[in-house]
Amino acid sequence: MVPSSNRAARSCNSLRGGNGCRMVETGGKTDYDAVVVGAGPNGLTAAVVLARAGLAVRVLEAMPVPGGGCRSAELTLPGFVHDICSAVHPMGVLSPVFREIGLEEHGLRWVRSDLPLVHPLPNGEVAVLRRSIADTAAGLGVDGKEWRRTMAPFAREEFVHALLNPVWWPAPGAMMSLARFGWLGLRSCEGLARSRFDGPAARALFAGCAAHSVMSLERAGTASFGLVLALAAHVVDWPCAEGGSQAITRALIRALEKFGGEVQTEARVTSLAELPPSRAVLFDLSPHQVAAICGGALPRRYADRLRRFRHGPGIFKVDWALDGPIPWRNAECARAMTVHVCGAFEDVLRSEWQATRGQPPEQPFVLVAQQSLFDRTRVLAGGGHTGWAYCHVPNGFNGDMTERIETAIERFAPGFRDRIIARHRIGPGQLEAHNPTMIGGDMAGGANDLSQFLFRPFPKWNPYATPNPRLFLCSSSTPPGGGVHGMCGYHAAQTVLNRVFGQTGA
Repeated sequence: MVPSSNRAARSCNSLRGGNGCRMVETGGKTDYDAVVVGAGPNGLTAAVVLARAGLAVRVLEAMPVPGGGCRSAELTLPGFVHDICSAVHPMGVLSPVFREIGLEEHGLRWVRSDLPLVHPLPNGEVAVLRRSIADTAAGLGVDGKEWRRTMAPFAREEFVHALLNPVWWPAPGAMMSLARFGWLGLRSCEGLARSRFDGPAARALFAGCAAHSVMSLERAGTASFGLVLALAAHVVDWPCAEGGSQAITRALIRALEKFGGEVQTEARVTSLAELPPSRAVLFDLSPHQVAAICGGALPRRYADRLRRFRHGPGIFKVDWALDGPIPWRNAECARAMTVHVCGAFEDVLRSEWQATRGQPPEQPFVLVAQQSLFDRTRVLAGGGHTGWAYCHVPNGFNGDMTERIETAIERFAPGFRDRIIARHRIGPGQLEAHNPTMIGGDMAGGANDLSQFLFRPFPKWNPYATPNPRLFLCSSSTPPGGGVHGMCGYHAAQTVLNRVFGQTGA
């Protein structure tokens, strides 16, 4: 292990890009305890956990700026800061490892809105997800009692934390609650919503949450996404990071540097031979990329299973520089960070069915974030505002959904197009170029069909370990899956500490 005095000297301002990090020479060669390939939230979290345990850690990132799906940039005009991919972070504020690392101590600030989520309905009314279960239920009419009965048994932080482990690694005391949750979560969104809710508001609200699965909502297991995201709002909130999602990345890097770790950008890895010597290598990459890089270092059967990993639908995203707030017809929409735009329950089902089956949705389900209403650091240009929105499209889709997305918003916000000063589009191909782990524009870390969501990348007691005792997986293609929470990296790092370095509970 590299002495701590040496490791503490290896610090860099990694957000500047370039190969600005220095390496420590030991015995005539560059040695590390662990090398992490990929500086997304999971890779950086794994690196922090390992460095905090006293290991010499280096992170290699192919792109000029670290962060993976957690980056921000002035995409439209100077002074308008947009989140390139992830934007609203209910699982980030809930993440046990983010709290353990203490990201707020490293500069991260969460920004909250009055309401976590609003879903406008075709009749001009809205379905509102509020932090209080009772207040949410009061706005759902005939379905209020059923909403309380569905959510209340699980609305505890410790229970949501338990969901961030592999399902076969239950937290102490959580087994009965997990079994009860599984009875509901293993159902399809469509089946659960139709059987539990009678009114249009509760059905649409639940379907919008479940659509974050990026799967057709008649598929088994999609109800779990609706439950978890609604619970996250009730337990904590749906906040954004002040100044942009890049602030989460910046805080992780500051924590890593505190423990002597380092990040090198513009360091693309195509084979194991390109890595510095180390006792462990962790990959915050897609399974396909891991198989290609590792070559013969992995048994053929295992590598073939990595190559068979399935990716889900992609996204088409538009960012706007606006001369004022989005002019929602219903004023409640302006109180929420996130607005789900599509219409009725059946409209959401149709949109997600089409995207999953290779058809660009005719009337897409659009996820809208309006961070600048609550975080004025996003805009440096007077009274301007930012808009952020995407819809699901077939994997690898090369068309343009801008018109359909803007039409969907205009339906509930007449005059929206008149507010647009500039726009920036990014489709699946451009998204993959921005972050090569998002194959075909898949930002969920892989298709969330039931078997692959529960047992990603495939069924294995410890999904983070590979047959090679030196090589490990830590991306969102391992449990608990997509989202900016760092827990895939945390579990992988704990596996490395235990199996390679003989440490437990670090």
